[in-house]
Amino acid sequence: MKIIGAEEVQQTLSFEELIPALALAFRSEFGMPQRHVYPLPGGTTEKHDTFAVLPAWTKDVIGVKSFTHYPDNPNQGRLTVAAQVLLFDRETGSPIALVDGTSLTYWRTAAVSALASSILARKDASTLLLFGTGELAPYMALAHASVRPIQHIFIHGRSQEKSSKVQALIQAARPDLNVNICDNIEDVITQADIISCATGSPTPLFKSVHLAAGTHIDLVGNHHASCRECDTATIKMSHVIVDSRLNVLNEAGEILIPLKEGSINESHIKGELAELCSGKAQGRKSNSQITLFKSVGTALADVVSAYHVYQALNG
Repeated sequence: MKIIGAEEVQQTLSFEELIPALALAFRSEFGMPQRHVYPLPGGTTEKHDTFAVLPAWTKDVIGVKSFTHYPDNPNQGRLTVAAQVLLFDRETGSPIALVDGTSLTYWRTAAVSALASSILARKDASTLLLFGTGELAPYMALAHASVRPIQHIFIHGRSQEKSSKVQALIQAARPDLNVNICDNIEDVITQADIISCATGSPTPLFKSVHLAAGTHIDLVGNHHASCRECDTATIKMSHVIVDSRLNVLNEAGEILIPLKEGSINESHIKGELAELCSGKAQGRKSNSQITLFKSVGTALADVVSAYHVYQALNG
């Protein structure tokens, strides 16, 4: 069995190859039972420590990702997420690889969002507003910029130091992009063609009234039923696609809170990513429509991304 570390993952992956690989997987036959997320003692009620197990399989490979999510870790200089992905050969059932899931999570999360964006965002989307300055943030920006003609990126976060770090990482990878730090959201949100949220915020990051027509909203930071990165009004006005109904309806406050309020029903979710990729769910209907993609993370994306790395390293 091959052990694949974070450095090999980083050297192997590119959004130009990973996003099409994920698109093919979401269009093809796969198995993906509900992921299981277990709250652990530690942290707060809203931002508690978590252990999760995510299984999936395709015609080529079986896999399971296990990860921990400790929201307070950055305060101690540690990463929020630690993960591993174990792969088995689909034909024989033999274990073939253990892949670093922490670095893989950044790549696959951003790639999945970009895959959705490649269908839901306007084709001429050129301005990205990025909420969040954690480890995931530069991946999100670069992934969206790989599928849409992004020219301007605005970064909003609580820490000037972290915002500057994310700015530098994006510009190092894509010096052609105009990347700025934004302190006042209201100054730039009406310019945003894509709003990508990758934060630990338990409350909405922006007000729906400030959204411009035609905006695409990407929400990846929250997987707690009592928390949300956008308000009910934003959900109500949006054409909503999710990565997995089963998981989102079990974990995502962005959808669960409006459901509990009676503001929407489950039919407000217009499709899953797999249905969007296969054409069974409709994407953007017009340039003025507001679209929204909510992701809590799927095992299929983890397994396909890990297998992509494994294949690249093994010819």
